[in-house]
Amino acid sequence: MMPRPAFPVGPLWMIGCGNMGGAMLRRWLDAGLDPATVTVVTRSGAGVPDGIRSLRAPPVDERAATLVLAVKPQQLDAVAPMLASIRPRLLVSVLAGVEEPALAGRIPAGAVVRAMPNLPVAIGRGVTALFSSSADAGVRDAATALAAPLGLAEWIADEGMFDAVTALAGCGPGFVFRFADALAAAGTSLGLPQDQARRLALATLAGSAEMALTADEAPATLADRVASLGGSTREGLNVLDRDDALVDLLRRTLAASARRNAEMAAAAR
Repeated sequence: MMPRPAFPVGPLWMIGCGNMGGAMLRRWLDAGLDPATVTVVTRSGAGVPDGIRSLRAPPVDERAATLVLAVKPQQLDAVAPMLASIRPRLLVSVLAGVEEPALAGRIPAGAVVRAMPNLPVAIGRGVTALFSSSADAGVRDAATALAAPLGLAEWIADEGMFDAVTALAGCGPGFVFRFADALAAAGTSLGLPQDQARRLALATLAGSAEMALTADEAPATLADRVASLGGSTREGLNVLDRDDALVDLLRRTLAASARRNAEMAAAAR
């Protein structure tokens, strides 16, 4: 069951229910959140779990204790006016690049928490970064309780680091999926059937990630343990390590994502 926070979770309203919002909501329901306490506000009505009240606009003469904002960042100014009078006790925003002052200025709330989940929250193996300027322990307990069923929850001390966290953990699954596809394509280029290469690549990534999570050693040490001197793994690592090619590629990849987050934050101010 979902941990019971000191700060009220319900009634919980979710504004938007796309891929990320829907994944989060389904995990909360699986963890014991009462569907009778949940209202989803979405124009299309698509993606809302069975048994959840779905509306096109916030219900009149009702109030939410927790408001989860899960629309696209570009939609903030379109949805904010209809939420300005709700005044929830807790506003949780998953909008990439939209800073706390920009949220608080548009949607008054008792407290604002920024949350950056990534897609594996759908299976309870995600990462959710959290930030709030509020020092209220009840606020933080409530946000932590909401994030806990989704996977690893990490509080960020400086909102200025949110762009970096978003680039690493929020965007990271996309980069991992791309790496998995590239690993399988490389196997196919050596003569393996495409479907078999994909299965081998995905299973290798999954097993290696599990091993890295439970190991006492750093991933770099694990890589060296796999690679015996003069062996085939070492020969492949030599390609990745030459001129820090892989590190440089990922550094530029994350920098591009962080830069885009900063641009979105500037646009939302």
